[in-house]
Amino acid sequence: MAGSESHYVLPRPEFDVAPRVLIVVAPYYKDIADALVAGAVAELEAAGAFHEIAEVPGALEVPTAIRIAHRQSNFDGFVALGCVIRGETTHYETVCNDSSRALTLLGLEGACIGNAILTVENRKQAEVRAEVAGQNKGGGAAAAALHLIALTRRFGKPSRGVGFRSPIENEILLAGDGEGPKTA
Repeated sequence: MAGSESHYVLPRPEFDVAPRVLIVVAPYYKDIADALVAGAVAELEAAGAFHEIAEVPGALEVPTAIRIAHRQSNFDGFVALGCVIRGETTHYETVCNDSSRALTLLGLEGACIGNAILTVENRKQAEVRAEVAGQNKGGGAAAAALHLIALTRRFGKPSRGVGFRSPIENEILLAGDGEGPKTA
């Protein structure tokens, strides 16, 4: 049973500036989603990260919501949460494959995403994986997002902003301060 195997967990990254993380959750199975969110929130708070939560109808909408936020907002990373339980049709394969593929493509575009869209055979497997005191896949997804944010900050170029650097730490002056021209 995979649940009894031990594995290495990277130490939690530390940040000089708190990361902003969007948790996108599909609460189709509300109790499972709530447990995933609880694990993710606990991990983000332990790292000092700011977080916001957005709900979408299902697992297929999670990547779209992340794409919208990645393009139009200022989040450093994302946590994808949801659950897909195998049913009697091939819809399971479509939802699992397409949501995973879309999240991977977003990651390759530069979005820092931790993925805990559970893909399971039955409800019991989902409960074990979602439970904070169990496998805590929500917390694991948040940790993955935090590690990717840390890597992005480590390898990324510093933001230069717009304007001129002031002698005062982190103050940026823009041309045309509204006071008109200075006279000597």
